[in-house]
Amino acid sequence: MNTKFQPNIEARKDIDFGLDADFPKYWNGNDPFKTRVMDALQLSFPDGERYFISSVRAFRDRITDPKLQRDVKEFTMQEAQHGIAHTKFNDLLAAQGMPMETILNELKEYIKRDQSKYSDEFNLALTAAYEHFTALLAETFFSRKEVTVDIHPKMRALLAWHAIEEMEHRSVAFNVMKTVAKVGYIKRCTAMVIATRHTTKVMFDYADVLLKTDGYNWFQRRMMFIKNLNWMYGRKGVLSSMLPKLLMYFKPSFHPEDIPVIHNYGEWVRVYDSTGNPHEACDALLAAAY
Repeated sequence: MNTKFQPNIEARKDIDFGLDADFPKYWNGNDPFKTRVMDALQLSFPDGERYFISSVRAFRDRITDPKLQRDVKEFTMQEAQHGIAHTKFNDLLAAQGMPMETILNELKEYIKRDQSKYSDEFNLALTAAYEHFTALLAETFFSRKEVTVDIHPKMRALLAWHAIEEMEHRSVAFNVMKTVAKVGYIKRCTAMVIATRHTTKVMFDYADVLLKTDGYNWFQRRMMFIKNLNWMYGRKGVLSSMLPKLLMYFKPSFHPEDIPVIHNYGEWVRVYDSTGNPHEACDALLAAAY
């Protein structure tokens, strides 16, 4: 059972996850496909986080509610820390020989196109949609023990910390969008369609690039995809399990807080607050998982 409450937004700085040059190449069960799909998703985080911050801050001067002002400040600090942590991981990918400069330059250009093509209101709507997607990843990966059992402990700790903070600030961009930017239902839903399509495209396109760089040919990469269909889209797949709550976004009266935070959220916070150790906090989070 999940706990329905809105947690405090707290930026936790300078966390050391111990990611270094000795970190294993295939850190998700020694499986190239599962690893590279998640590498491809996370490599977009630093530039994505900066985009989210700029989209929300475009409306900062119009926010009059003191609580929302504070929430935006903490949201900005959390997202900045996420960008720093995932930049360090991207540096590890570059050290493995991955074409990170090319990939990240492509991502930067894509974001620039969005920022120039769309209005401030629609960029904010896209941000709110992406935030809904990433908050759901917290439940997908950390409400059940089995999902992360094969992930390297250091990466698991990084993902857990990121997931916890995504749940904490899941409502910020949405609240600015609704109460300040006054974005309507059609624009909100259109943004979710675009955000979901783009997230999926980035994940699979760049996973394919990374696997190709690893030396796998076209046929091998297609067979990896087929082999992992159940992992992604099965009854308890990492993507299919998100779908019901992803679709809740299209309900006209939807608010992110309609979806409770995961039942074990408080265990991570309790242990981290007492120890300052993200690895021990992650262990406590998973110990309380189903």
